[in-house]
Amino acid sequence: MTGSLPFAETGKLRTEINLRRAWWTVVAIFLIHGLTVSTWISRIPAVKAHLRLGDGAFGMSLFGSAVGSVIGIPVAGWFVSRFGSRKASIWSSIGLCAAMVLPAFAIDAPTLFAVLFVFGFMLGGNDVAMNSQAVCVEKLLGSPTMSRFHAMFSIGGIAGAAVGGAFASHEVPVLEHLVLTSTLFIAFALITSRSMPELHGGTESRTSSGRLRFREMPVALLALSAIGFCIFLSEGAIADWTAIYLRDILHSGPGLAAAGYAVFSAAMAVFRLSGDAITLRLGFAWTIRGGALLAAFGLSSVLLVHSPYSALPGLIMVGAGFSSIIPLVFAAGGRMKSVSSGAGVAAVSGIGYLGFLVGPTAIGFISELTSLRIGLSLVVVLSLIAAALVTPAER
Repeated sequence: MTGSLPFAETGKLRTEINLRRAWWTVVAIFLIHGLTVSTWISRIPAVKAHLRLGDGAFGMSLFGSAVGSVIGIPVAGWFVSRFGSRKASIWSSIGLCAAMVLPAFAIDAPTLFAVLFVFGFMLGGNDVAMNSQAVCVEKLLGSPTMSRFHAMFSIGGIAGAAVGGAFASHEVPVLEHLVLTSTLFIAFALITSRSMPELHGGTESRTSSGRLRFREMPVALLALSAIGFCIFLSEGAIADWTAIYLRDILHSGPGLAAAGYAVFSAAMAVFRLSGDAITLRLGFAWTIRGGALLAAFGLSSVLLVHSPYSALPGLIMVGAGFSSIIPLVFAAGGRMKSVSSGAGVAAVSGIGYLGFLVGPTAIGFISELTSLRIGLSLVVVLSLIAAALVTPAER
């Protein structure tokens, strides 16, 4: 029949269409994740004021999210290995969007801890699920794409924070804001999930239970997890302490202090968009090694200068250096031949999230004993350690 494609070409075209659809649905999942997290963060001050909690009580309540994430990560790894990353991605995205509303119903510190535990559980679970699905897509495409996926999380974070700030400035009640955005995000997740294909081709190990004991982890996976720990802790330290460092040590105004983290985040988002091209040119090892060394150099310059304006270029270098490391660690963890992608991603993210838990406390403790400059020097040391761990991670 004239005008018709041969069967082989038709099959190839359908495969390309499915991969294109798969790529865009993963983009949507990462975008939703970033929007949801930043929307909640934008209303944290309002929730704290409404509950009339002191800094100590509120800090303990926020810890519920961290605990929930650490518990949710291995559960999600088992779910992905048992049922596949597609189902895990869809249901965890919807669950995360729904859980975002829960803090609006808290009445005191214990209930806030409880609802944030649920939110954190869904957050950690969705993190593992969407990265596992991303690993599947990247395998089938045969080229790096993880950095662009994580860029969408960063872009979603910036957008969600901007919209949330506008809602907060107009004094929109927290419940109305979170219900409205949660409904929109769930609708977006449902619409995009309809075009999410079931991926095949050996991307999931059905024989693995998803439970990976520490002593059973390959050396390369241990090294990747250690890199994740170093960078997660470092990113958390930059988020928690940059504004304080610029304000208290370099004596900047409140606007410039807030702009410091914005500059870091913007650099990370921009360089994540180009991170896949950089990885293709430099390779996995040198992208991580070079990024960690660039971050160490950038933060060293921040800690040595005496003007807040002079610190901004260094923060740009830190954001650029860190930008592609976590995406590459997730991708490499999900490609481990001896474990399923769900278990591999859960391992690197679970150990990495421990960095978020201990980071703020470690920096604060060191700073209390010495100074904030020395406390933040820990990030420089961890960046150098991450660069050194690349060699065993390649094995």
